[in-house]
Amino acid sequence: MHQRAEPVPPGRHTPNDILAVGPGTEFIRKGINVFDSEFERNLFDLRKSKLVEIEKLGQQAYPNRFPATQDECAVTIPEVRAQWGEATAEALEANRVTVAVAGRIITIRAQGKAGFATLQQGGQRLQIYVRLDAVGEQGFALYKLLDMGDHIGASGYLFRTRTGELTIHVEQLTFLAKAMLALPEKFHGLADVELRYRQRYVDLFTNLEAREVFVKRAKVLKAMRRFFDERGYLEVETPMMQQVAGGAAARPFTTHHNALDMDLFLRIAPELYLKRLVVGGLDRVYEINRNFRNEGVSTQHNPEFTMLEFYQAYANYHDLMDLTEELMRSVAVEVNGTTILPSGKKDENGNPIPRLDPLGNPIDFGKWTRLRMREALIKYWPEDSGPAPSIEQFEASEDLREHLATASDILQSAFATVNSESEALESEVEIEPAGESAATSQWKLRVIRARLAFGDAMEALDTAVPLGKVIYQLFEAIVEPNLVQPTIIYDYPTIVSPLSKQKPDDPDHVERFEFFCGGFELGNAFSELNDPVEQHKRFAEQLAQRAGGDDEAHQMDEDYVRALAYGLPPTGGEGIGVDRLVMLLTGSKSIRDVILFPLMRNAGNRDQGTGNKDREPEEPAG
Repeated sequence: MHQRAEPVPPGRHTPNDILAVGPGTEFIRKGINVFDSEFERNLFDLRKSKLVEIEKLGQQAYPNRFPATQDECAVTIPEVRAQWGEATAEALEANRVTVAVAGRIITIRAQGKAGFATLQQGGQRLQIYVRLDAVGEQGFALYKLLDMGDHIGASGYLFRTRTGELTIHVEQLTFLAKAMLALPEKFHGLADVELRYRQRYVDLFTNLEAREVFVKRAKVLKAMRRFFDERGYLEVETPMMQQVAGGAAARPFTTHHNALDMDLFLRIAPELYLKRLVVGGLDRVYEINRNFRNEGVSTQHNPEFTMLEFYQAYANYHDLMDLTEELMRSVAVEVNGTTILPSGKKDENGNPIPRLDPLGNPIDFGKWTRLRMREALIKYWPEDSGPAPSIEQFEASEDLREHLATASDILQSAFATVNSESEALESEVEIEPAGESAATSQWKLRVIRARLAFGDAMEALDTAVPLGKVIYQLFEAIVEPNLVQPTIIYDYPTIVSPLSKQKPDDPDHVERFEFFCGGFELGNAFSELNDPVEQHKRFAEQLAQRAGGDDEAHQMDEDYVRALAYGLPPTGGEGIGVDRLVMLLTGSKSIRDVILFPLMRNAGNRDQGTGNKDREPEEPAG
């Protein structure tokens, strides 16, 4: 039981108030000490005592506004830099500019009766100069009690130092908040990548590059909305809790609605509700939505992710191909000023270095390639496995099985010296034997992957897995990693596309495309199936697959079939993974780099397996 603290005057705090605990009680959370070390605990106690001293100077420990009175206004540091960043020392001296700014102390130093500090706010920094004779005894005493990470207000006039740095000559300091824990080492922010994800609140102010990623993310969403609003689309919202987990092939999260005593699923996709709206006469709709899939994690997958989905009546997948290319160009230019994607690195002048493909060409959203799935398999067939299959060989299971066996034998002969295929594949790290070049190691890894892909495909064909599903699996294993430049892959097997409209002259394939860049899928689109009888049949086939053990097969949605029976016009629909798009537009290497608060294991369980998952049949997970 916590002891009750003694009453204190209004607006004043005791050190224990800051912790909301009684004297002698440890600062703990669920029985876990929040301090990483005894040093950190002692530092926390030291800063508590400083806060007491600051209050003795007449400052509030936690004031509620800066400036204190409602009739005063402060300017932001970005506004100061925008308005006076180019002003000369002479101009500032001739026409004195007085400003009041607030920010977090990033650096601070004092020498005798004066000192400099750097404030950060709004992603920019500004130097302040504090002198005893300008701020007075109490003001300078406050300055000496400040630490890196504290928030302060500074009022004074602008000038330039002898080195030309724009600086505020402070005339009044106001204390705003104390950082009770120490900032990371000042020039590097958080070095531990996992700690950056767990403590994003520290990462954002110690690593301005991380902050810029999320500023760009917001710009991406803004650009998307502008693009569709200008084309007459209506932004809508659909349920996140659903009775049927539909719209994609994925494993859902489950929950329970107590008031209705009803089991529900968290949304894996908004698709079926958006198409209901098209039935209802909303001909052009879009939604930027959060989806949840109870699957593994990797650098490209996160169980909770953001998608853009849009639907257009009286359009087909060819119309959406054109729209997709236009959308990607538009968003890239609005966010980065160019269609060329960044690598995430900058040159000596601070300019982004372009991301290059394996041939050394910049990856460019202004240049697109379109291939049918079978054409892509032929184009990217492993060159060390002999000639690629013909289009006709993809039409019969026996013919494809025979070709895969021959290709696998060729690879086996070329790679007879490899002894540990599984270890090399699992680590994906080339440990080079003495005298072996990096190129040789990369070649070995490609051959291992191809042999495993061929082996899996032959096993699937031997166990009567549908041909279309095997072709799709081969595509994922062989082709997808090669799609670095923007590429549209279209005409997918019907068996893996239960919501897509079949091609009129080829019932084994549907009018569906996915687009890729950077070696992974970004979006998925198709001409929507609008025949209620055929849709019911497809759902029934999916139920049979579910009964056979495929827990990602689509569920039956009788109400959606009923909606189709009222008449869905010819419609094109598409889903785009926002997180993955932001990865490309910011040069980020992991999806967690572009999600503010990615879900992490409990800190005590870091060494347990990751349960990675690399399959997404219908929609991009992020």
